[in-house]
Amino acid sequence: MKPEKSKLVVEEVSRVIVGKQDVLKKIMVSILAGGHVLFEDYPGLAKTMIVRCFSQTLGCDFSRIQFTPDLLPSDITGTYVFNQKTGEFQLRRGPLFANIILADEINRAPPKTQAALLEAMQEKQVTLEGKTRRLAEPFIVFATQNPIEYEGTYPLPEAQLDRFLMRISIGYPTHDQEKEIIDRRIQRKKEEFSLRTMVSARELVGMQRECERIFVHESIKEYIVNIVTKTRGNTSIEVGASPRASLALMRLGRAHAAYEARDFVIPDDVKMFASEVLSHRIILKQELWYRRVSPISVIGDLVESIPVPKAEPL
Repeated sequence: MKPEKSKLVVEEVSRVIVGKQDVLKKIMVSILAGGHVLFEDYPGLAKTMIVRCFSQTLGCDFSRIQFTPDLLPSDITGTYVFNQKTGEFQLRRGPLFANIILADEINRAPPKTQAALLEAMQEKQVTLEGKTRRLAEPFIVFATQNPIEYEGTYPLPEAQLDRFLMRISIGYPTHDQEKEIIDRRIQRKKEEFSLRTMVSARELVGMQRECERIFVHESIKEYIVNIVTKTRGNTSIEVGASPRASLALMRLGRAHAAYEARDFVIPDDVKMFASEVLSHRIILKQELWYRRVSPISVIGDLVESIPVPKAEPL
């Protein structure tokens, strides 16, 4: 494992993205964990730019899909086209046949198209004309949805939300950061940007596999399960998180340990991702929505109430 490469990727992306170091780090850790990310934030906060930056720096093929109500499954998976010269049907691959996918405004697509994307996200394959085709490695989906605009949208089903390793918000920049954004644009003298490739797609797959070797102590496993199971009996939560949330916390914990050049997971590796992993996997009780209580605040209180495992003497 070469953790310095992960940090070099984040540093390179930071040449374009101002501030947001914590967000970039969490995205890189999610990439190491091989998980999909859902961005839920307002327009104009560089969600698309962040994904493009990572794809350039990681040397990965990139596809952007603008989801619309008339988008068909074949528009993203591809289809067979008849070749008059050869007299045979040939596969015309869709944008899903790339390493990094940006599914922009994912909740605008109809359920049938979302189902095709769901198969790709979960199984890393697509089915065309009854034939299953594997997708390239690495394969990571970054999806965006606008939290303030619901007209003409199809809410993502819980099953699809559960496939996202984490949901994350970018947030507005500070006054100084926004001024620096303007300064950097003036210095570039163009809208486009160019970043160095710090890691190849093949190296990234190797880094993802290295994360599987990170040691997880019994006390850390207990800590993860305690967090997730407490969502199921909480008085503020109608529906708790599934075991997939426990696996997500474990994967992110391992990936963050690798990012920090450790070969073992500590409680902080788990704790720092709890909100991003659990907030979209729970359903709050109806009265809390009326009081505008956010899932993130509920998860924060829940995690703080659980004892952190103590280091055991050697």
